[in-house]
Amino acid sequence: MSADAAAAGEAFREHLVLFVRTLRHAGLGLGPGDIRGALEAAAATGLRNRDDLRRALAASLVRSPRDMSLFRQAFGLFFERPRALRRLADAAAEPAASGTGGAAEDGVVRLARALAAAGHGRERPRETRRRQRDRRGGASALEVLRRKDFEQMSAEERSEARAMLREAALPLATLRTRRFSTHARGPRPDLRATLRRGVRQGGEFMQLERRRPRLRPPPLVLLADISGSMSRYTRMFLHFAHALTARGERVHTFLFGTRLSAVTRRLRDRDPDRALALVADDIRDWDGGTRIADSLHEFNRDWGRRVLGQGAVVLLLTDGLERDPDARLGREMERLGKSCRRLVWLNPLLRYDEFRPRARGMRLMLPHADDLVPAHNVDSLEGLAARLGDSLQARRQTSTR
Repeated sequence: MSADAAAAGEAFREHLVLFVRTLRHAGLGLGPGDIRGALEAAAATGLRNRDDLRRALAASLVRSPRDMSLFRQAFGLFFERPRALRRLADAAAEPAASGTGGAAEDGVVRLARALAAAGHGRERPRETRRRQRDRRGGASALEVLRRKDFEQMSAEERSEARAMLREAALPLATLRTRRFSTHARGPRPDLRATLRRGVRQGGEFMQLERRRPRLRPPPLVLLADISGSMSRYTRMFLHFAHALTARGERVHTFLFGTRLSAVTRRLRDRDPDRALALVADDIRDWDGGTRIADSLHEFNRDWGRRVLGQGAVVLLLTDGLERDPDARLGREMERLGKSCRRLVWLNPLLRYDEFRPRARGMRLMLPHADDLVPAHNVDSLEGLAARLGDSLQARRQTSTR
């Protein structure tokens, strides 16, 4: 690929990312993960036909028929009328201009405000520096950042890593539920749907309706250690959790140090910085000690039955360095592992090749975890969703034999 082609491809990706963010600010209810879906949908069209691109993006981004009109207006501005987009971006920079117009212009006014919120035409200094570094180092600079330990990152690098985590969060693999939905090629006949169709057709049964089990991602429960040794990793992990929550996944998030705190509602705020600020305001034991056994006992007693149903997957982020390890820690881990579909222990200490679970707390916890995986950089968290999907699929195949 030539340098010009690569630059054109990068420009198109940036334009598409801004398009999705504008739709999100205009109220389409999109999450950060939809950007990846839009990029994949655009790539699938081959970018040879504008109508194909419009249909692919609509299928990926439009959730409700009432949003289609706004989507069409935005698509026309971004991909058919670039001059009109520039004029709208200029108008968005002037608050007085963005509030004018009649009822017929409501959609355009919403897009103007969304453009202003998405930051069209105003590149932040951090982004400028990142582009300059990427031009000098190419893809290798990003690869180095993805593999760099969170503890070793500068403030600017952590900011870029947080942006990567928000964009890269992926949903879990879907699982079969006990409920059914109508489907043309379903394995079972749907007698109720067939009768309803027959009534509408005057009593004539022309076609047997069919159904199949509904597919749905399992609930995800996040338990993260906020003690002094884990604070930096948990702060980065919360951006990953916020991205999953923003996608509408069934995510329940808890933090623990010397006590357990539920922060799910705080992370539902659409703005990640405001959401994490609300979490920080609620937590009083950041950077303190850790009582893993007490926290797991409280979770099992007060929350287990509420959030661990329907094949929930638990991600436990901790280094396992319990203050006073005893047999209770093993019992609570065993109870937690038996209450969920899969218990995944995320341990930043796995970044060391010579790591061995010699601490007593680790030895008590390890037998009850289904997976032990690292969680110290962007690469490890990005690969977590794919790894979870593979493990769930393997477990499902094993259970059906």
